[in-house]
Amino acid sequence: MSQQLQLGKPAPDFCADTTQGQVCLKDLRGKWVLFFSHPGDFTPICTTEFVEFAKRYQDFSKRGVFLIGLSIDTVFSHISWTRNIKEKFGVDIPFPIIGDPEGKVARAFGMIPEGKRETVRAVLLIDPDGNIAWMAYYPYTNGRNIDEIIRVIDAIQTTYKYGVSTPANWRPGDPVVIPAPKTKEEVEARLKDPSVECKDWYICFKRMEIK
Repeated sequence: MSQQLQLGKPAPDFCADTTQGQVCLKDLRGKWVLFFSHPGDFTPICTTEFVEFAKRYQDFSKRGVFLIGLSIDTVFSHISWTRNIKEKFGVDIPFPIIGDPEGKVARAFGMIPEGKRETVRAVLLIDPDGNIAWMAYYPYTNGRNIDEIIRVIDAIQTTYKYGVSTPANWRPGDPVVIPAPKTKEEVEARLKDPSVECKDWYICFKRMEIK
C-alpha cells in the first residue's frame, strides 16, 4: 500500500483516459467516488465483480456515489471485455474504466504490490472534498462483497452527515453510537436522556431516522 495514502487526507489527483472519455478526479469534487482496481480484463473473478457492480449500479447512484474502475489494461481491452460481458451475461457496464497500461495511476494509489505487475483488488471511497474516507485491499484470488461495500458506504455517509459512529455489523435502521462525553456534565445529561440507551456512561446508543 502506498505510504502516501492516509484516511482523511487528499486522494492523489489524476486525469486518465477511460471507456467513457477522459476523467479527472478534481472534476468530481462534490460527489462521493468509489475508485476500485481489478487485476485484469478477461479474468473470471474480475468478470464476476464487474457483473455485480453493474447490477448494483443504481444502489450506488442513489447514494450519490460515482464508480470508476481501473486496471493496467488498455482502454481498447476494456471496451472489448465489457462488450464480452454484455454478450455472455446480458449486463451493460455503466461506469468508466481507466486504461492504465503504464501503471501511473495505480501506483499513485498503491494498487500494485512490490514485485508484481497486476493491480490487486483495491477499493477506495473518496469523499466530496476529495479526501480518502475508506480504503480496502483484497487479494488476487478473492472477489469483493458488494453488499459489504454498500454497507460501509452507508455507515460512512451516516457519520459524515450526523456526526455519529456506527457499531460492528451496523446497517441502516440499527442504533448508532453517539460521541463519547467530554465532561462530567455531559455524562449526567446523557444518562438522563430518554432517547439514549446507555450500557455504561461511555457507550450509548441512539435510534435515529436516517434519510
